[in-house]
Amino acid sequence: MSTTLTPVLSRNWDQPDSFTLAAYQRDGGYQALRKALRMQPDDIVQAVKDSGLRGRGGAGFPTGMKWGFLPPKSDKPRYLVVNADESEPGTCKDIPLMMANPHVLVEGIVISSYAIRSNHAFIYVRGEVLHVIRRLQQAVAEAYEAGYLGKDILGTGYDLELVVHTGAGAYICGEETALLDSLEGYRGQPRLKPPFPAVAGLYGGPTVINNVESIASVPSIVANGADWFASMGTEKSKGFGIFSLSGHVTRPGQYEAPLGITLRELLDMAGGVRAGHRLKFWTPGGSSTPLFTDEHLDVPLDFESVGAAGSMLGTRALQIFDETTCVVRAVLRWSEFYAHESCGKCTPCREGTYWYKQMLRRLEAGQGSEEDLETLLDLSDNILGRSFCALGDGATSPVTSSIKLFRDEYIEHFKQGGCPFDPAKSTVWAGEQ
Repeated sequence: MSTTLTPVLSRNWDQPDSFTLAAYQRDGGYQALRKALRMQPDDIVQAVKDSGLRGRGGAGFPTGMKWGFLPPKSDKPRYLVVNADESEPGTCKDIPLMMANPHVLVEGIVISSYAIRSNHAFIYVRGEVLHVIRRLQQAVAEAYEAGYLGKDILGTGYDLELVVHTGAGAYICGEETALLDSLEGYRGQPRLKPPFPAVAGLYGGPTVINNVESIASVPSIVANGADWFASMGTEKSKGFGIFSLSGHVTRPGQYEAPLGITLRELLDMAGGVRAGHRLKFWTPGGSSTPLFTDEHLDVPLDFESVGAAGSMLGTRALQIFDETTCVVRAVLRWSEFYAHESCGKCTPCREGTYWYKQMLRRLEAGQGSEEDLETLLDLSDNILGRSFCALGDGATSPVTSSIKLFRDEYIEHFKQGGCPFDPAKSTVWAGEQ
């Protein structure tokens, strides 16, 4: 496996006009669409299957297989929905992608919609990122004007309407069925499955829901072939992906590389941990994935290897923390986020994340005991696998992994009666805030 960067989606990000139609076409943009429209839809689906592309939104489910779940016949229209509601702490790849190169997403949407025989597509984008929304709307307008969207696309007889829909800032709407409810105008809450969206999704019709990066990868697969994409990455985790390095790293940013690269290699490219400090812990896939330490620097960042090491690749949001960071405080901040973002539909998540927040505030202030750690682990057991969606499961990851890896640091808080890293800033526990 090559350890060098493989700029495909990020190839033209350094160009000042990279977000425009002219710049995208100058770099070969929409040539893949012309090729795709000369192919049979089923052949495109098969090419995506053969490429080994797996969902880039965190779950890693094979994209082509997901498309294949659509029923062959239905009385209702088919829909493609792009999940651009990127909201998890640390996850920051889709927003810069849409900001710098929105047309690769638009082209991917047209090709994917044609492949699944859909005439209606939606981009559900996080409402707070107004600058990105404007870029998307501009790109969609340019695509309509150029004949890449709308009626009789490029004279082929294929029609597609694309709508940019802005959410209202709810992390739960990143869960695909909650996203569908929000898109339909309801409160965003997860649906009971089955039926799955492929059978009864948006407006009750067969629906494919994919992440931004997944759909944006489709044009390059069509243009270069499935074998080209499959030649990168590992045997079961093929292709390239955007790795987001943030936190205590010399050069934070987006690093597009083959799956299977290691954090050690990425840190070498990013200038290492900030000068004078050492790595303490990091997240391989955002705040909802179990923590890793410096012992995991050489774990290949692919779905199987990260899973075997006890975490999840997720969205490849690599948050880097050095030895100055209090792990208890970091976990508390993440838990406060999950408590705030819980939709409240199911008891394990609604109550469990609330008690996470309460207990961790007290523990961070040094007002607890080792018994409380066992209570946290017991609470985690009652959330994990019992929540309505993955938000509850994800909330348990930093708690359980931090206790496993840094139990002594929790105990040190009890011994010192506060945070040993910065006692003056330690939370003063006074019950519910």
